[in-house]
Amino acid sequence: MGAECCGQDHEPSKQEDASYRRVLWAVLGINVAMFAVEIGAGVAAGSASLQADALDFLGDAGNHAISLFVVGMALRHRAMAAFAKGATMGVFGLWVIGVAIWHAMHATLPEASTMGAVGLAALLANAASFGLLWAYRGGDANMRSAWICTRNDVLGNLAVLLAALGVFGTGAGWPDIIVAAIMAGLALQGAIVVLQQSRAELDTGKRDLYEKRTG
Repeated sequence: MGAECCGQDHEPSKQEDASYRRVLWAVLGINVAMFAVEIGAGVAAGSASLQADALDFLGDAGNHAISLFVVGMALRHRAMAAFAKGATMGVFGLWVIGVAIWHAMHATLPEASTMGAVGLAALLANAASFGLLWAYRGGDANMRSAWICTRNDVLGNLAVLLAALGVFGTGAGWPDIIVAAIMAGLALQGAIVVLQQSRAELDTGKRDLYEKRTG
């Protein structure tokens, strides 16, 4: 992925950094609150997709905290943080696959009403985060990874609502399993995008550092 398409050579101004920090604090608060709500509801309802979505909120909260820490730092440090976040997204995807397999083996039947209510609340929360981060979707890997995480969350929430309808209509747990697998795929796809861009930015940062030392 080239630097031109992703804007990875752009150094944000102090005003842009300050604005991004405010947005990240707001999104971080949303993610922490929704993790607390959704993990309890997911366990109580026996839903693999809700539990997966809750862990996604937790992972995003950690990622946004990292983003806050590196805002304003050199491109190399921001790219290193983005690489760590991309790896975390990949681990999350693999973990969700394991959860889906466990629920499939035990033929669990989640509570469709709880899935629907909590899934709708999560969708509204992520839609707000998505809107806040929209302006930074074309930034460096650190900014873009935060937006990609939230984009995946919105898609995952829509899938959870579809799963709730599927469980309610069929009286079976397989729609919940399918949605959990889809969420795992989204996490893995997002991880690949972020890792690719952060690797390119790390190469750029190393080249710039070398030129400064030898120039």
